[in-house]
Amino acid sequence: MEASPCIPFLSALLFSLAFTSINLVSAARPEKANTEFIKTACGATTYPQLCFTSLAAHASVIQTSPKLLASTALSVTLSTAQSTSSDMSSLLKSHGLTPREIGAMKDCVEELRDSVDQLKKSMAEMSQIKNSNFGLIMNDIQTWVSAALTDEDTCADGFAENAMTESLKSEVNGRIVNIAHMTSNALALINRYASLH
Repeated sequence: MEASPCIPFLSALLFSLAFTSINLVSAARPEKANTEFIKTACGATTYPQLCFTSLAAHASVIQTSPKLLASTALSVTLSTAQSTSSDMSSLLKSHGLTPREIGAMKDCVEELRDSVDQLKKSMAEMSQIKNSNFGLIMNDIQTWVSAALTDEDTCADGFAENAMTESLKSEVNGRIVNIAHMTSNALALINRYASLH
């Protein structure tokens, strides 16, 4: 009895499918490990849910590296701070603000610019870390990120007065609280990385 010409083709197809599914399962395991690493690390931050949601999309870059986790958290925070600063600058130009609100907005925009500058310096230094200069550079980064958080808190304090309209207070505080929480999380992950060295 002669074998059907389809049998070698079907055999090759089945082998190919089996090999592909094994590769897919193998590829999924590191991604899950990366995501679990981020989730565990974020669990030690003050705002773990925000931490995880802001970093999970970067799992393939972060992998299971504390340095890449801290660096990515800093990068995501810097990006958000820049966006928030731009939003606040635009809000300052809106019509209908009282002189007191304009003053608070100007102060806030300045504080956010300072915060962005501190975060930029921190990002630049993260790429310069070596074993020989780890302690010195890490101390600078921790100081700058902490200063950025103080700048953000100072901005929020300017809108605590009753002289501000509720809608402006709400809009500003929502944005400032978000960036302050992200900065706090980045600082926690940077401190964690520093403690491992």
